Amino acid sequence: MLRTVPASRLATLLLVAVTAVWGSTFFLIRDLVAHVPSADFLAVRFAIAAVVMALVFRRQTMALTRRELLTGVGLGVLYGLAQLLQTVGLEHTDASVSGFVTGTYVVLTPVLGAVLLRDRIPGSTWLAVGLATVGLGVLSLRGLSIGFGEGLTLAAAVLYALHIIGLGRWSTARSATGLATVQAFVITLVTLVGALPGGITLPSTGGQWSSLLYMALVAGAVALWAQTWAQSHMPAARAAIVMTMEPVFAAFFAVLLGGESLTARMLLGGGLVLAAMYVVELLGRRTPGASAEQDRPAELLHHEV
Repeated sequence: MLRTVPASRLATLLLVAVTAVWGSTFFLIRDLVAHVPSADFLAVRFAIAAVVMALVFRRQTMALTRRELLTGVGLGVLYGLAQLLQTVGLEHTDASVSGFVTGTYVVLTPVLGAVLLRDRIPGSTWLAVGLATVGLGVLSLRGLSIGFGEGLTLAAAVLYALHIIGLGRWSTARSATGLATVQAFVITLVTLVGALPGGITLPSTGGQWSSLLYMALVAGAVALWAQTWAQSHMPAARAAIVMTMEPVFAAFFAVLLGGESLTARMLLGGGLVLAAMYVVELLGRRTPGASAEQDRPAELLHHEV
């Protein structure tokens, strides 16, 4: 007789799949933003995702309560601002440094969760955070200088961490689809603020549109829904560690499809991130944290949502 896959295990597998999709977009984005400004790309990408999600998930979105709607708006603002700050920061720092600083959300998520929400973080999670951080450094860093770009990118990492915490605390399996749709619309509005001053530049070739549609529909709409649903079944700190698989997949696809060479740094860094996944999934199961459905708070930072 077939055994039912536990929701927490399915959530982990789904989130790993999301990081694989995100990782597959790196070499596509690199080529696309050479012709389309980053803010314009983000605005068009999420606008397409939002329209498609609204058409497909209209019933689930309309079923959201006022509280859930406001939660989705808040989460969308966090994610949209993080996208803009990361994009502007990338213009003032090396891509490798940006990747590492952005990845510090793996540390910031449990720290902010403990400070803001008094989450109890098990020792196995802190061990996994350490392994993942070292792995990110091996994968990404070739020197680190602190400047304007790094500061903006660190601010983006803080917002990503808050977004992960918010999803982990307020997303439920019932509301995930509607929350994801609301977030897509709000992210579109936020990124439009960065795109409108210089006008919107659209892709000019079929290949560029194909890349944009893949990132809008698969890496945008599907991934945003999948992350929102997955985080209704797992603690925020665990989700942050799982999402550090993104640069591992980025390196994998860069070698497989982007013509880059496999290096010892990729193998060592990727191995450390995989070890972090092993620690948080196997050792962490003995002292699991609360998911959104297991621990429903009344407030965050004394705000009524």
